Amino acid sequence: MNRLLFGDNLGWLRDTREFPDASVDLEYLDPPFNSNADYNVLFREASGQASQAQFHAFTDTWTWADAAELYNQFIDSCPNVAVTEIMEAFHSFLKNSPMMAYLAMMAPRLVELHRILKPTGSLYLHCDPTASHYLKLLLDAIFGSTHFRNEIVWKRTSAHSAARRWNDVHDIILFYAKSESYSWNQVLVEHSDEYAARYKNVDAGGTRWADDNLTGPGVRHGDSGAEWRGYNPTAKGSHWKVSNKAVEAILGAEKAAALSTTEKLDVLDSAGLIHWPHSRSGQGSGFPRFKRCLSKGTSIQDVIVDVPPINSQAQERLGYPTQKPVALLERIINASTNPGDVVLDPFGGCGTAAHAAQKTGREWIAIDITYLAINLIKRRLRDAFGEELQFEEKGQPTDFTSAQRLAVLDKFQFQHWALSLIDARPLKEGDGKGADRGVDGLLYFYESKDERRKIIVQVKGGLRPLYRTLELPDALPFKDAHAALDSTVLAAYGFSAKKDLLAQLLALNLEVAARIARGEPVTAPASQPITPALPNW
Repeated sequence: MNRLLFGDNLGWLRDTREFPDASVDLEYLDPPFNSNADYNVLFREASGQASQAQFHAFTDTWTWADAAELYNQFIDSCPNVAVTEIMEAFHSFLKNSPMMAYLAMMAPRLVELHRILKPTGSLYLHCDPTASHYLKLLLDAIFGSTHFRNEIVWKRTSAHSAARRWNDVHDIILFYAKSESYSWNQVLVEHSDEYAARYKNVDAGGTRWADDNLTGPGVRHGDSGAEWRGYNPTAKGSHWKVSNKAVEAILGAEKAAALSTTEKLDVLDSAGLIHWPHSRSGQGSGFPRFKRCLSKGTSIQDVIVDVPPINSQAQERLGYPTQKPVALLERIINASTNPGDVVLDPFGGCGTAAHAAQKTGREWIAIDITYLAINLIKRRLRDAFGEELQFEEKGQPTDFTSAQRLAVLDKFQFQHWALSLIDARPLKEGDGKGADRGVDGLLYFYESKDERRKIIVQVKGGLRPLYRTLELPDALPFKDAHAALDSTVLAAYGFSAKKDLLAQLLALNLEVAARIARGEPVTAPASQPITPALPNW
């Protein structure tokens, strides 16, 4: 069952009921890079055009004050001696620096990811050169250096100028396997036009091919230097050079291994893979050559230049910072998993890994600590695969008690969750407390085909009366008028002062949101009161 988990990924990964040992087939993680930068989420209008609105998503900056306790706990409890030694070596060199804080955050998570990975599983860690060399040493300690498979380079941007250094245009993806029995599938990418143009000949079946040497330099004694069909390679100081790959494709590896060189030449000729050119004089045949056919594609390489980054006009662009293309994740998933396997992204972000996994017929698990990301993933997947898409959600408020707990733990995440209940967009974050002028989000609707209006949304906790909460200052930078719900409106909804005020107000907000979504009037006449069903708390 697909799962979407809200909260700190370390807490989830350490939960052995949620993540038993050896339960995941592929782990792809694109964690913050310690870039010391702020990242904003951009939004699109209903038309699909980019909006000027944006909201602060996360700050990719790490401090030792935040990481010191986690580091000490990890060093004291980690059972892997190699990991504790490399972390202590890092600390000796990096001191209490932001980079050390970043590694202290990553280490316990990577240890848990190794625990839950199946013996046939693989891990891909997406990073940039800022921290890739430290992370590789850390992964060597966790997985063992013999299980390192590739350092993949992805060209993430076009050329640009950099002062007094080489332009940085790539990211790094570190690929590790859990064991020697890891899953691997051949993935082909389309040949470049330049490469395909080398195959100038076309046979009767439409296959493009180019002639290639069937001999190599140097005399060999034995079958590779023997005469074949009247042609003696030794006479011209060479020997037969046969494509074993081509013979194996015809007969299979076991049968091909039992054949002599001249027997392999017979197999190639029978398959039409030997070209018999005319001699230079035009009389008789020239020396035979190998007919190399254009394959269906090139095996994937560790330098990826054919998957472009997501530009401002890309259809899949969601506006989430550091968003990666679906094509990049599809390539990784197709290479290292099979249909039905489980793909985990512990830093869910905007859900690209989950999207690619769903698209390729794999199960997926995504985790993120911000509700902004969780809500974006839900919207993205249902937009792409339909409202009927099934996945389990955990960690999000499902009743009053859990909502209250989230409000106490993190009021901003509570705010994002509350806004998502009515599909409201978070307002651009201000510079400090009170900078939003009391408005937390916006909700848009169309009064007519061409007239779009906005509803201002404010999220509040506690028992403050609703009519006071909605009395907003006239100086708000919005042209739309706003209305305050007073006691008369409350009475119109049939509320009684004897009932739990907080429960009534929450029920009212949900009813109002539902009416807005249905395009119905928000208020009702007192003669026909509407009493929302109160939750059973």
